[in-house]
Amino acid sequence: MKLSVGPILTYWPRETVFEFYQMVADSAADIVYIGETVCSRRHELRVSDWLDVAELLAEHGKEVVLSTQVLIESNSELATQRKITSNERYMVEANDMGAVQRLSSDRGFVAGPHLNLYNGGSIELMATLGARRWVMPVEIGRDRLSQLRDVLPAGLETEVFAYGRMPLAFSARCFTARNRNLPKEDCQFSCMHHPDGLLLSTREGEPFLVLNGTQTQSAAVQNLVAELDDMRALGVHVARISPQSTDTDRVIDIFDQVRRGALDGRVASQQLEALMPGRPCSGFWHGDPGQE
Repeated sequence: MKLSVGPILTYWPRETVFEFYQMVADSAADIVYIGETVCSRRHELRVSDWLDVAELLAEHGKEVVLSTQVLIESNSELATQRKITSNERYMVEANDMGAVQRLSSDRGFVAGPHLNLYNGGSIELMATLGARRWVMPVEIGRDRLSQLRDVLPAGLETEVFAYGRMPLAFSARCFTARNRNLPKEDCQFSCMHHPDGLLLSTREGEPFLVLNGTQTQSAAVQNLVAELDDMRALGVHVARISPQSTDTDRVIDIFDQVRRGALDGRVASQQLEALMPGRPCSGFWHGDPGQE
């Protein structure tokens, strides 16, 4: 089983991003997804900068995948999508059907977690269009994956979101800006103040969701490190780790130890709890409410 590092979902300063990927380049991760998937107003890195990051990672033997933005609302965002999908060196993760249309070719692509692939027919369609790997929506659990395994197209790899705050929904509105009574067009880059997102609690004070600009995430952190053996038995090829602002290097290392059999999954799960920005959850995987 391979380990991947997903795209950075929150907004970090430019130098922080470059330092992060220098760390990832030296880590045990096999696949690295890069690029802005949430909001085009996040301008710390341009496409040319992401390509520089890709070059660094490729030189260290990583499989690099360029991820496209999920919600496209403007011509400038379309132009960025065209630049990413027209590159001839790196594979692309398509996160909307427009990107899929541009990528349908023999070169192949990754069908991202936001394409709503919940049944065999939709997954087979992606494979027919050129997908080489699909990333399961976070709501799909092990039992549903077990059912899908028998109908998945031959040669199509499966990737599971194994660690991190789960991306749940996107909106045309920026909730982080609204929290400061700012319009989206003048957000003053409010996301930068919340490197792991802005926590939203219930009226009883219980952590519920995390606001990340136009994206809504779970407040709890999906942690499936103890399920790696089960995933392998179900035919999962890649376990994805979503970046967090601190200790991602340690998270990667713990996952690597478990996949190599050097650390027990239950012990690893306990070790990871100390590194999380929120409490752990694994409900979706077990067929329960996701936050459990």
